[in-house]
Amino acid sequence: MRRTALAALCLAAAATTGLTGCLSGQDNADSSPGKSNKPSRKAEPFAGLTGSEIADRAVNATTGASSLRMKGDVADDESGGTIRIDMALNKKGECAGTMSMGGEGQAELIKTGDTVYMKYDEEFLREQSKGEPKADVDAAVALLAGKWTKMSATGKDAEDIAGFCDLDTVLGDAEDVNSDATRGRTTTVDGTPAIVLNEKDGKDRYTLYVATEGKPYLLRVDDRSAKAPASLTFSDYDKPVPAKKPSGDILDLDALSG
Repeated sequence: MRRTALAALCLAAAATTGLTGCLSGQDNADSSPGKSNKPSRKAEPFAGLTGSEIADRAVNATTGASSLRMKGDVADDESGGTIRIDMALNKKGECAGTMSMGGEGQAELIKTGDTVYMKYDEEFLREQSKGEPKADVDAAVALLAGKWTKMSATGKDAEDIAGFCDLDTVLGDAEDVNSDATRGRTTTVDGTPAIVLNEKDGKDRYTLYVATEGKPYLLRVDDRSAKAPASLTFSDYDKPVPAKKPSGDILDLDALSG
């Protein structure tokens, strides 16, 4: 089946952590009073371009960025729940941010060089250990909660996460796609002027928000499919990723498992 530009960018987030879709978003990216969603007749954005041509420009600009920040709630087919991510990543394979599953607790993630660092809070650990013997869960919490850990990025347990930290890998499926997007209204996404594009792929419906000032970066993707409505926002294009080795004591998980 043909993958639309919008669907590809949405599904690009489906990486190592089990991300397989893109969060249920509001219909308006910015519904603040006093802000018009009507296009300006004096300065129509992307004048003369079709929706598909704008989508192509957005895909090219987004995949051409050296780094970005991706934030949203993503459907997880494996658990049937959602994964909340807020992650900055770049084409050097570095990343820094947070994730949570089912809205329970949080894990911090940093990848720099050949090492993946993670720190879990107690709520996250207990949520991910449901069904396990209480003694085992308590032991894991005592060992890991609130402490930085590290793993080799090339190890079996970390290779999926390491792949998610590589922007080229995450957005790889967004290139060389066909788009049938149609133009919509103008609006703003977190204060940035944008144009709305609409796409469909079978029964699935997608909405794309593209910056109308500066480079035509993708600002937000909404997946309006009935099965797994979802949304991701994209920001901080070409900004440095704050991926630095954590300070203090770090628990070496590779050494423990060995």
